[in-house]
Amino acid sequence: MKNNCLGKKIKELRIEQKISQRELSENLGFSNQTISFWETGQREPDMDTLVKIAKYFNVSADYLLGLTD
Repeated sequence: MKNNCLGKKIKELRIEQKISQRELSENLGFSNQTISFWETGQREPDMDTLVKIAKYFNVSADYLLGLTD
């Protein structure tokens, strides 16, 4: 996929908070493989899921998409 800014942000936030892919998947209600796909850019979450991720990490969707710092 494009430049995978979203996946990089998710991985960066997850590592900053010392959360494993498994923990994140359990907290968000997705499989571990789905988290991995997001982080590697093989898939992207839909809009509702993007909002869920943003709320989980207490950041804006714009931040996750690389539109703001």
